[in-house]
This record gives sequence, C-alpha cells and structure tokens, in this order.
Amino acid sequence: MSKKYIPNEKEKYMNAKQKMYFKTRLIEWKNEIIESNNKSLYLNEVDQEISSPDIIDQASSQTEKTVEMRTLNRQRKLLAKIDQAIKKIKNDTYGYCDETGEPIGIKRLIARPIATLSIEAQEKHERNEKIFANI
Repeated sequence: MSKKYIPNEKEKYMNAKQKMYFKTRLIEWKNEIIESNNKSLYLNEVDQEISSPDIIDQASSQTEKTVEMRTLNRQRKLLAKIDQAIKKIKNDTYGYCDETGEPIGIKRLIARPIATLSIEAQEKHERNEKIFANI
C-alpha cells in the first residue's frame, strides 16, 4: 500500500484498501505509544536513583510521578481501544457504529481511528451524559 494513499468517500466503504490503511495506522499508533511508555518507564527508573533530600524537590517529583501514572493509565486504556479496533477490522465490523450499525464515516475515522460511534450516536450519548450529570 502506498504511503500517500488516503481513503475517500467516493470509494466503496470499508474496502480492502481502506481496512489496510486503518489497520496500518492503528498498529503504528500502538507502537508509538508502547515506545513512548518504555522511554517514560526507563527515565522514571533513572529518576528513582537520583532522590533528593530536599522536601520541595520530593513533593515536585511526587506530583510529576502522579501525572505520569495518570498518563500511562490513559495510554493503557487507549491501547485496549486500539486492539479492539484492530479486532473489528479482522471481523469486518470496523467503521460501523456500535449502536446503529450505520457507517461511522471515513473523515471521522481518519480523525479518530478508534471511533465506535457515528457522529449522531456520539452526540446523543454526550447529551444523555450531560442530562444525567445534572441530575
């Protein structure tokens, strides 16, 4: 597949070329996250060896570690969503809304390859969340 290929809406939806494009993007994204996490964990280990007796430095370091842990946790969840999207490509359900079964749309998938809802279903979901949050 050419690196210059970008799916468009004139093609048959979720043809083999589009599936390959999204699978490649998802795998590359997953690898970037894993590589980033490995670097972060390595730097964290190096940082552990350089502990400071200064209480302010310790507090700052603890805050940084908390932020790093949140980030790693978010990335772990993102990796699970990427794996789920790759499974959907394999079983031919990728690109279709989990709620309506309608196509999610190429533009939305290019912007958010792990999208599982169409824009309409996502908006409805967010409206419902807002209503329940206000109760």
